[in-house]
Amino acid sequence: MRIHHLNCISTCPLGGKLMDGRTPSIVQRGHLACHCLLVESRSGLVLIDTGLGMRDVADPRGRLSGFFLAMLRPEWREEMTAVGQLRHLGFRPEDVRHIVLTHLDFDHAGGLDDFPHAVVHMLAAESDYALLQKTWLDRQRFRPQQWSTRDKWKMYSMHKGDAWFGFDSVRSLEGLDDDIAMIPLIGHTYGHAGVAVNRGDKWLLQAGDAYFYRHELDATSPHCTPGLRFYQWMMDKDRPQRRHNQERLRELKQAHAASVEVFCGHDIVEFEWLAGRSARIPAEHLSRVA
Repeated sequence: MRIHHLNCISTCPLGGKLMDGRTPSIVQRGHLACHCLLVESRSGLVLIDTGLGMRDVADPRGRLSGFFLAMLRPEWREEMTAVGQLRHLGFRPEDVRHIVLTHLDFDHAGGLDDFPHAVVHMLAAESDYALLQKTWLDRQRFRPQQWSTRDKWKMYSMHKGDAWFGFDSVRSLEGLDDDIAMIPLIGHTYGHAGVAVNRGDKWLLQAGDAYFYRHELDATSPHCTPGLRFYQWMMDKDRPQRRHNQERLRELKQAHAASVEVFCGHDIVEFEWLAGRSARIPAEHLSRVA
């Protein structure tokens, strides 16, 4: 199994160093990744999250909210979309047979439209709640403009499944082999999930937005940048559950580091370490594969 790390359009948030922890000042824009995985599996190509997509690049104001565009200012580059990077790697959009989503926030689901042939897997609670468009912030983060492939969505209960390194209700997905599994990590949204991929020597766990900053998983002194801590607070749907699941991820990292590599959706240092390249460079044939 070959696994490619894709940064599917960086976001450049207000606050600089207060957000990413490494931008020189707070008056500069920061740099966050949209960390997705492309898996060459026995079931065909599988995407774990899609980042922002080609239609978002072409019409950001028609697709995304002005609130998040102003706050995050995505770095609009067609070659950094998932479909753009697939083409760099020699694949076609129709080669992607499955997409597994951590959740439906606009910066994770924006590329769904670029893969109309793919089955999209997610927890049922995620689609059920996102479709309600219940609050003002829900309408900014969950964007139906990105959901042209809804007839391809496959939903799963979060109350069924097997045990996996201390987590319950972990399940394989229809049409995929057991090397890819969905793990409920509720909190950031009501149907938020992690996605685990078995690369042979160890599992890779894409934890989505269960945490935002690498040092949140430190064993002795977990901490987060002030900007990302505020962003988590603003976006939480169930804060006690998010904190509980973050503690479980911390314990997983400490107890099973040799068996599981945990990373989140936006930490730029995690992305560059795992990908072996700058987050501003698209994947290509010579990129490191996991």
